[in-house]
Amino acid sequence: MIEESAPSVSETELERARWHKSTYSGSNNGCVEHAILTSGHHAVRDTKDRALGAHIFGQDPWQAFISAVQDGSL
Repeated sequence: MIEESAPSVSETELERARWHKSTYSGSNNGCVEHAILTSGHHAVRDTKDRALGAHIFGQDPWQAFISAVQDGSL
């Protein structure tokens, strides 16, 4: 997995993001939301506790994460 420091994004960018709930979310509120930000970064947050903020990923770490999930190595 590629490691890098978390990219910096503005609160405004996060507030204006178009968030999408995971299609794997169940009825027990164990959900995550994802947004592609205007800066090109990816943001992930907990649906039931949005006040905790979001984890921000650059393009390369995001692609590495997606690849690891798809190939079962994560």
